[in-house]
Amino acid sequence: MDALDMYLILVQVLGLPSSARVQGGKLAAPYKASSIHFHWGKDGGPGSEHTIDGEQFAMEMHIVHIKEEYETLSQALADGSGVAVLGFFFQESPTSNKQYDPIISALEELKNAPSNSTLSGVTLGRLVPPEKNLTRYYRYQGSLTTPDCDQAVVWTLFETPILLSRKQLSVFSGLRSDIGTSLVNTYRPVQPLNGRQVYYSGGNLVLVSTALLISSVLASSGLSLHT
Repeated sequence: MDALDMYLILVQVLGLPSSARVQGGKLAAPYKASSIHFHWGKDGGPGSEHTIDGEQFAMEMHIVHIKEEYETLSQALADGSGVAVLGFFFQESPTSNKQYDPIISALEELKNAPSNSTLSGVTLGRLVPPEKNLTRYYRYQGSLTTPDCDQAVVWTLFETPILLSRKQLSVFSGLRSDIGTSLVNTYRPVQPLNGRQVYYSGGNLVLVSTALLISSVLASSGLSLHT
């Protein structure tokens, strides 16, 4: 399995509530949540798809949104700003993050048999930092990180990382494909900016005139976990 195949393999959370939305913060329109997926390294080692000041984090989570007017991701990708992805970094902690216990437990059950599992009673608010820690973020216009890497994504990357223990991080890299291959380093290497401007919500380049409202962090529903 080559590197291209590897970062196409994701842990995805589907079946997000229809009420999950993100808007404001200079976004062109309200966006509705479509799915969540993760990228990781090996045994808690570097695995994020973005870096900050050259630092690569242990893992990265993407909450993918599409403009409210579209029904599918394919439709949204035809619009240059049709997709909005919220990115969250993960960092190793000496203690476990109890908020992630349902996902970790489900992944352990799926470790040797890639399949689906239903997560009941898991809120999106459990998966991201508290709202007070979501005021600092980076924004740029870019692409999907999986082929065909469509140039239709407004990226928002939050500065405050989510903390997981080394054991929790290692559960992701303990997964195997349907042919028994270890699923490690499932991230796309950092790409050149190619002239793109990256904005910072708390920097000298003022990005936010209104708050970025993430109603998705308040929504709750049964979620489906897919590997």
